[in-house]
Amino acid sequence: MNPASLSTRLGSLFSAGAIVATLREPGDPQLLLPEEAAHLGRAVAKRRQEFAAGRLCARRALAEFGMPDFPVRAAEDRQPIWPDSLVGSITHTAGFCAAVVADRRHIQAVGLDSEVVGDVKVEIWSHICLSGEIAWLRSLPVSEQAAAVTLIFSAKEAFYKCQYPLVRERLGFHDVRIEAPTWNASDGSFLVHPTRPVAIATYASPPLHGRFLFHEKLVTAAIDLAPLRGDVDRFTRSGGIRGWTPT
Repeated sequence: MNPASLSTRLGSLFSAGAIVATLREPGDPQLLLPEEAAHLGRAVAKRRQEFAAGRLCARRALAEFGMPDFPVRAAEDRQPIWPDSLVGSITHTAGFCAAVVADRRHIQAVGLDSEVVGDVKVEIWSHICLSGEIAWLRSLPVSEQAAAVTLIFSAKEAFYKCQYPLVRERLGFHDVRIEAPTWNASDGSFLVHPTRPVAIATYASPPLHGRFLFHEKLVTAAIDLAPLRGDVDRFTRSGGIRGWTPT
């Protein structure tokens, strides 16, 4: 029995047709399919549980597309390998995991990320945020800064997860700027402004639009791209530059 469940609330962060499944308990590695378990190697217990939770959420979402037993393997770059007709994204953080899956004919790429509010400490702001973003954070009341910086972090992670499988470009945190005018609402939208030329601009004119939700001491950020014209394969076969990898 797959313990993951569907979430219409998180699903509403994406365009119509996307399915989101969540799990609020450690994943059981015993529930992995053999092809998935093969990727665990000598992973520690925490990593094994996170990996299992992600795969269980992914397969619960895949079940809505008639593929409940599709093994979600990992590529050499650790990206989940989805069925050719679908796109997806997985996120996990303390006590929470989620996965989104969508039909490639309707949504070309998706990115999903959840973070615990307060986990992004002041000491690492400069690694994640641009000087303008830090100035904005410091202009807020101290009591609001933790939520605001967590949203910036989560939005950048969601953007990375969305663009990377499509264009295979590795980016740094300072390669994009996040704008979220209604950030202090329980849910709302944000904009992703590249600070340099990026490959994804071939498919979607910046800024890219995303949505966020504050829930259960978490913030979840989501981005999706509509079907794109042109030869997508010429970019998915290309390499990229070094940068951060999604958490």
